[in-house]
Amino acid sequence: MYQPPQFRLDGRVECHRAIEAVPFATLVTRDASGELSADHLPLLLAPAGDESSSDVLRGHIARANPLARHLASGADDIEALAIFHGPQAYITPSWYPAKQEHGKVVPTWNYQVVHAHGRLRLIDDARWLHELVTALTERFEGERERPWRVGDAPDDYIAAMCRAIVGVEIRVERLEGKRKASQHRPLEERRAIHRGLRDEYGYDDGDAACLGGMPTRG
Repeated sequence: MYQPPQFRLDGRVECHRAIEAVPFATLVTRDASGELSADHLPLLLAPAGDESSSDVLRGHIARANPLARHLASGADDIEALAIFHGPQAYITPSWYPAKQEHGKVVPTWNYQVVHAHGRLRLIDDARWLHELVTALTERFEGERERPWRVGDAPDDYIAAMCRAIVGVEIRVERLEGKRKASQHRPLEERRAIHRGLRDEYGYDDGDAACLGGMPTRG
C-alpha cells in the first residue's frame, strides 16, 4: 500500500482500533494455480499479549467456498491479506475556503484502511467453530437491548449450521494502516471538510472528524 508518512496510522494500537471499529474485511488469498480470490467476512481480532507473539484474526467461510478446498490438500499456511475498510467519502472542493479566494482547488477522496498481512489456516473442528460463532454473536449482539444468543436456537440446529462452515485463522505478520484525511491541509480547510461531512453528508461526529483530519477520541 502506498504510504505517504503524513497518512500513516500511528502504530499497532491505532490499527487495532480501526479493525475493531469496522471488523468486516475483504480477505484476499492465492490458490495453488496462483489465481487471486477475494472473500468478504467479519474477522475478530485477538491482539497479541506481548511483542514476541502475533495478533490473530478469526472468522469463518462457507464449506462450499472454493477456499475450503485447501482442507483436502492439507495446506495450513496460506498467504493472506485482510483489508479493513473504515469510513470514506468524496471531498468536494466547494467546501474549501480557498475556492472563494483563488479557485485553485480540486476534489479528493478521504478514507481509512488497514491491511493485515499473514498466514492463514483453515479449521474444521466442531468445538472451535461453536466457540467462534458464540464470540461473533456476542460481539455483534452485545449492544442490543435484548441480544440474541446462540443458546436461543436448538443445539442440533446450531451443530448443523457449524457443519456447513469452516474456520479461518490468520496469524498476522504485518499491519499497515492509512488515514488519508487532509491532515496536511490548513486547519480552516479541515474544519470546513468536517462541517461538510456532518451537515451535507450526514456523517456522525466521529467519522467526520476521522475523515476531516481532526482529532478523534481514543
